[in-house]
Amino acid sequence: MPSNGNRPLKLQFGLINYEGRYLTAETFGFKVNASAPSLKKKQIWTLEQDSQDTQVVYLRSHLGRYLTSDKDGKVTCEADGHNSDCRFLIVAQSDGRWALQSEQHLRFFGGSRDYLSCFAQVITDAELWAVHLALHPQANLLSVARKRYAHLSMEDGEIAVDLNIPWGVVALLTLVYLDGKYCLKTCDSRFLSNDGKLLTESGRATAYTLELKCGKLAFKDCEGKYLSPMGPTGTLRSGRCSKPGKDELFDLEESHPQVVLMAANGRYVSIRQGVSLAANQEDETDMETFQMEIDKETRKCTFRTSQGNYWALVAHGGIQSTDTEVSASTMFSVEWLGHKVALKASNGKYICTKKNGQLLAVSDSIGEDEQLTLKLINRPMLILRGEYGFVCHHKNSNTLDASRSVYDIFNLQFSNGAYHIKGVDDRFWYVNSAGLVCSDGETPEDFTLELLEHGRLAIRGKNGKYLRGDPGGTLKGDGLSLSSSTLWEY
Repeated sequence: MPSNGNRPLKLQFGLINYEGRYLTAETFGFKVNASAPSLKKKQIWTLEQDSQDTQVVYLRSHLGRYLTSDKDGKVTCEADGHNSDCRFLIVAQSDGRWALQSEQHLRFFGGSRDYLSCFAQVITDAELWAVHLALHPQANLLSVARKRYAHLSMEDGEIAVDLNIPWGVVALLTLVYLDGKYCLKTCDSRFLSNDGKLLTESGRATAYTLELKCGKLAFKDCEGKYLSPMGPTGTLRSGRCSKPGKDELFDLEESHPQVVLMAANGRYVSIRQGVSLAANQEDETDMETFQMEIDKETRKCTFRTSQGNYWALVAHGGIQSTDTEVSASTMFSVEWLGHKVALKASNGKYICTKKNGQLLAVSDSIGEDEQLTLKLINRPMLILRGEYGFVCHHKNSNTLDASRSVYDIFNLQFSNGAYHIKGVDDRFWYVNSAGLVCSDGETPEDFTLELLEHGRLAIRGKNGKYLRGDPGGTLKGDGLSLSSSTLWEY
């Protein structure tokens, strides 16, 4: 496990055939076809590697069943476990497309619409599949060889791969999917060129084909060379290799939210003064930044420092950043109070800020001294994926779609405990009188964010209601309670 405590993201993707249609696992009869024009739930496949032979992969559908091919080339998707007919080999092509070969029968999988089979003896265009990642596209990038994370180095104007822990907004990279290839975008909206420079516009030199090797990712540039970290700081650029080795392999990891907290005294909570936490600083540095890691089961939260230690409850209600392992005393409940939050420690008491700035978990109820302003710092570019798909500008109106397979990137601006969300042409989001979220506001409107689950948040409009994805595909601001349609991957 890397020092960030994360596992690599499971690779999920859509497979696009030569007619531009996605491989689909139907809910009924475990049938497969290639008819869908876009990437939705039924078109998402998860790659699983064989534990013994890393060349062998299994393709699992959204129903948890595996793609299989029999000796006659008939393809179904009903196996509920790994068997010999589920074993495929990926034969990567120079353009980044994949041919999938049945390991058992040595035939290739392809076709169109309802006519799919795994019977071809040679690879033609009909047996080639383009890969469209279905992950949330914002992540941390870990070099497998160096065991270090990539980040934007402002002073050198490059992406350097030398962080032990992916810290701050500079470690957030966004994968932008364009015409079957991917660009790497930094937090200041620049694109990585194959010569290591950062460009404001995307083009041929910023487009990479994704390749998979042993479950890791490699980025192949327009010249057929691969990105790798170079030199002492690990400058990310294309090397001389036309075959990916360990130096050219990367993992994508989920990017946890990182926050700063301001107490009622107007000062930031900090570890600058030693192990005890106190709200006594006027500026935001790594010492005032904390990583929120939300437990999947309890939904309680740990706060991690840039040194890798956790906040922990100690004797007499004190809070110190001393623990290196997660335990009951490092878990806090977060109560979302509109523009503020309150934190309850494992002793059942709320954290309050004393006159000298010291934080102590000693309060039975929430007053002014128990309230903190929490600011999310590592999502200046916001991409939202909900139950039905990504949030995107509607083509012909000022509303927003919430069921698209492509995403738009929005800007998130903090404003006194709330956020303003900005789209194209520097216009702002607002909720109109009909409860629709619109994207052409001249003036900013307040939204509040609640980081509720591992990897998911809820957004409230100024009407106090939650933003939700409607089954019809529209983003609405009329959710009365939390549900699967009001939670967003971010």
